[in-house]
Amino acid sequence: MKLRNAVRRTSAALAVGAMSLGLVTVVGGSAHAVASCTGDVSVYGTLADGRLTYTQIEPNTGDRLKTLIGPNLGFTPKAMATLNFNTILVTSTTGDLYRVDVKTNDSSLGLAGVVKIWDGGWTFDKMVYDGAGHLYGTVDGQLHQYVVSEDKPSGPAHIGQHVVIDTGFVLKTLAAAGDDRIIASTSDGRLLSYKINGVGDWDRAVLKASGWSGVDSLSSPGGGLYYGRTNGGMYWYHDADPTDGDGSDIAYHSDDPVDASGWTQTLLSAYANNCAYVPAAPPKSVQGGTIYRSEVMARAKDWYTRNVQYSQSAYATDVDGDHSYRTDCSGFVSMAWHLTSSLTTQTLPGAGTQISKADLRPGDALDSSSEGHAVLFAGWKDQDAGTFYYYSEGSTASDMNYSSANVYSGTIDSHAASSYIALRYDKIA
Repeated sequence: MKLRNAVRRTSAALAVGAMSLGLVTVVGGSAHAVASCTGDVSVYGTLADGRLTYTQIEPNTGDRLKTLIGPNLGFTPKAMATLNFNTILVTSTTGDLYRVDVKTNDSSLGLAGVVKIWDGGWTFDKMVYDGAGHLYGTVDGQLHQYVVSEDKPSGPAHIGQHVVIDTGFVLKTLAAAGDDRIIASTSDGRLLSYKINGVGDWDRAVLKASGWSGVDSLSSPGGGLYYGRTNGGMYWYHDADPTDGDGSDIAYHSDDPVDASGWTQTLLSAYANNCAYVPAAPPKSVQGGTIYRSEVMARAKDWYTRNVQYSQSAYATDVDGDHSYRTDCSGFVSMAWHLTSSLTTQTLPGAGTQISKADLRPGDALDSSSEGHAVLFAGWKDQDAGTFYYYSEGSTASDMNYSSANVYSGTIDSHAASSYIALRYDKIA
């Protein structure tokens, strides 16, 4: 248990017997960049008797620095969303919405006020604030969104523009991981990532296909840091790139939790704008050498931004201006992968390994030698449904494209999806 000696006494009221971690053990990959945080992570909670709690966690080590227990809120809480360091929105079991104003110091947690700002109608089973103006709530599988316009909202004048994003959001846990970004776990053990674009428009990726069924509470302060509670223990994770819809770069700390036990709160909520994601600068690749996915995507975006014109005979320089590649579909993929020459749709498979389409990650390719076309996979739109985004050097009529399609059916860039194979460059990191 990662506790400083002084904190052990503070947390005694919350401690329970140690219980085993109910997650699949995953070994973290290469070293990840540390999330950029404005300070220590702030996590608020409520106990079964209605008292408010505050916990401070060191973001780089996962050490819990202190836990403070405050007064009773005066009502039975149902859902909670932290707006900022000293302002929390909490719903009651009767559907009312309260603004809880917090005052805290190093040794005590108090309330500056508990104000009912909405009388009835707030029946969400889960509620989160993304730290960037949007409040989300789920009820009966619907995801609702509100715009919060004040740090201390006083009612409908400051919490409005209500829309229902969509249905189908049957989730066990819910947390806001950044601006219009949500992470959630399901009862069948999946960890999901959502990017909310608007009503009926959202992207969903499966970060982990299993192993998260034991998590009964999920919180995030942003920056790719996730905190999951299992059997009373709090465990922390770091997603090296929380924007890529790819869970293979999530580092687990199963043997080094925040606490192995003691987290008995009925609700938990982190301040979502506590930390920010700052992309790490990957090592620069050399032609034909190892290349990171982020660099592959940056190279692809450069041609898209420049709208490099399609030609099977012309050549264009890459983002560095050091090498030139043929400006057709396979030449584009060759450029993005930083190969030593411009391959064709027939020779691209020689530079990579065929993978399952379900395992596609940003920077992989879809190649159809029979149709004579190739595209670069840019990320999932809805991984469960098979929809995805891609970059392509399309044709003389369309040139550089950024579009979406279904990996299993229909057409991809005007060619049958069934004709494509999924390729992973052998030197991609």
